[in-house]
Amino acid sequence: MPLQSWLGGIAINKNFANKPRGMETINIRRALPSDHSVLTEITKNGKAFWGYSVEQLKTWETELTITSKYISENETYNLVLDNEIIGYYAYIQLGDGHLELDHLFLFQKFIGKGFGQLLLTDFLRKAKDLNTIDIILEADPNAELFYKKFGFVTYNQRESSIKERFLPLMKLDFK
Repeated sequence: MPLQSWLGGIAINKNFANKPRGMETINIRRALPSDHSVLTEITKNGKAFWGYSVEQLKTWETELTITSKYISENETYNLVLDNEIIGYYAYIQLGDGHLELDHLFLFQKFIGKGFGQLLLTDFLRKAKDLNTIDIILEADPNAELFYKKFGFVTYNQRESSIKERFLPLMKLDFK
């Protein structure tokens, strides 16, 4: 789907909560360094959604840990539902109009309900406001189709730490 279609807005499936429809408060705000523990929890929980073994997740401990230093040094935004952080994204400005989407994660119970679309759409709006030329990302193979729905294309792959498994390297051109 063209980028412009996503920037126009998305629908959120609100059947996830016990509140009456329309009573939820959803915000995206800049992450604070003190949010590092919950963002690490979200990252690990979200990665586990794809069925990776406990042993495999342990080998990724460093990559799945979000530090207060990381939050201070990178553009990191939280998705907050009724005052609870349920997801986040982070990006790196590479210079000269190039961005890298470094993280986009949700707690498992919020996956498939439109919140990932909300996070990515917010990121794409910010990227557009920054006059971005292109965005790159390294996707989990299970998330490749999600990014393709937003116009990202796979331009290469790199071998992962799991034998005979490759990570899609994806790109979205703005210009």
